Amino acid sequence: MKRKKIWILLVLLLMLTTGCTRTLTDSKNQAVKNEQTGQTLTKNILCKPTNKKTQEIYKKYKVNIDKLPECKDFKITSGKYEGLWTSFFVKPLAYILIKLGEIVKNYGISVIIISLLIRLVAYPITRKTAMQSEILKKAQPELNRIQKKYQGKQDQESMIKQNQEIMAVYQKYKINPMSGCLFAFIQLPIFIAFFEAIQRTPVIFEGELLKLQLGTTPSVGITSSTFYAYIILMIIIAASTFFSFKMNATGNVEDPTMKMMPTMMSVMIVVTAIFMPAGLGIYWVTSNLFTIVQNILVKRSREVNGKA
Repeated sequence: MKRKKIWILLVLLLMLTTGCTRTLTDSKNQAVKNEQTGQTLTKNILCKPTNKKTQEIYKKYKVNIDKLPECKDFKITSGKYEGLWTSFFVKPLAYILIKLGEIVKNYGISVIIISLLIRLVAYPITRKTAMQSEILKKAQPELNRIQKKYQGKQDQESMIKQNQEIMAVYQKYKINPMSGCLFAFIQLPIFIAFFEAIQRTPVIFEGELLKLQLGTTPSVGITSSTFYAYIILMIIIAASTFFSFKMNATGNVEDPTMKMMPTMMSVMIVVTAIFMPAGLGIYWVTSNLFTIVQNILVKRSREVNGKA
């Protein structure tokens, strides 16, 4: 019953994450871009742009930015009510990113710090996931033997016996097959909330970190004078994603499909990241690096102490 309630809660949460960002369009319904950066602008921004050129673009397309608060004065309660998702996820995250960015004097660093804080809060869950991954690797030889034992047998009796023997191995090693999915469901709304907060907050998407403009996508950034920064970002995203997935791989290591899984997942993430804001890429890299370090620590702890 408890597990069902958790799944229902997660489903309801995901239903709320329908996305509120609306792209600014011209009379031909084409996306409006900032000519200086090539960035596609968002119509329903939360606060007033600080860049004069950006302000002119919004006024040209009749977005009443004069009614918006200055980003430094933005509050969680600013603006009209836009639903639970915006009120409880996007606006609070944008507010925290703005205030922390003002303290550290850089909104890219603010993204990194908030990403780390979120991962630290979720650490009890992700640590269990990492522990389960290591335990499952230890149990994998026994699971492989069971699969080989019933290979080619499709009758109902064999299928039932196979499932019973697999569950016996899970019980022996105290493996929870669903534990690895929990953080994946939690991370999805966090990922979308970061996307919304970056895209809808001018002071963030106008910000820079190490030659990366936070609101510019790598697909656009590689055509700029600082193209190398976006190429480096994509390389780091690819490498960190690959090692993160590889360290968490728990399937049959002899299965060619499982061997290819980290590569396939990395390619999918990289292709997606090409069209996402650089600020979101920074969040993803930070989260990946946290996962890699965490898994190394869990693995070493098991090797030294026999348990994590």
